[in-house]
Amino acid sequence: MTFAYAVRPGHDEAMPASPLPASASSSAPSSSSVLDLAPVVPVVVVRDVADAVPLARALVAGGLPAIEVTLRTPVALDAIRAIAGEVPEAVVGAGTVITPAQVDASVAAGARFLVSPGWTDVLLEAMRGSGVPYLPGVSTTSEVVALLERGVREMKFFPAQAAGGTAYLKCLSGPLPQARFCPTGGITPALAPDYLALPNVGCVGGSWMLPADAVAAKDWGRVEALARDAAALSAGVTCR
Repeated sequence: MTFAYAVRPGHDEAMPASPLPASASSSAPSSSSVLDLAPVVPVVVVRDVADAVPLARALVAGGLPAIEVTLRTPVALDAIRAIAGEVPEAVVGAGTVITPAQVDASVAAGARFLVSPGWTDVLLEAMRGSGVPYLPGVSTTSEVVALLERGVREMKFFPAQAAGGTAYLKCLSGPLPQARFCPTGGITPALAPDYLALPNVGCVGGSWMLPADAVAAKDWGRVEALARDAAALSAGVTCR
């Protein structure tokens, strides 16, 4: 399999922009991880499927190739399908995945990674068997330990700000250095650098580069500019 490589600012390793191997979420941190594609993963709620492709193109042009489309709207799967088919340089994933049926439907639509707000053994096994990388959601130390027992080292920390923010994640890095996170929930451009500076954070998730008025106006130039600013947030962060 051939990979196209890009280098994040502040990192020395080349990283695959596309595609991702299925083992990324359950293996040790590596350049193949979804957590390393960009400092920010846009969390996208698509309400009009016609917006999916131009929105994805704007995000990719701004330097954010990993795009999480949440399964919160009736057109979410169609949006994933459109992005997967028409924006090959994007690494489109499905978010708010909470059932095995959604796992199957997301992968069938073209999702190349899966993100859940939480996890159960049933959901975890479905994601594990999906053949694509996955980030189960956690918000407590016990949940992190339980996933480590099951061989999962990369996780979503959600809801990040409400669950303790950077202070909580910093405390986890001592006793559980093998766990690595994508914090999501309440993160802003001002807060993101503090998260990205932590040794156990690979990237953050957020939606600030997709303001509602810009999407409603189909101002994809503004979305691209905001994405470019987000992609630059890792500049100066020490390579982890």
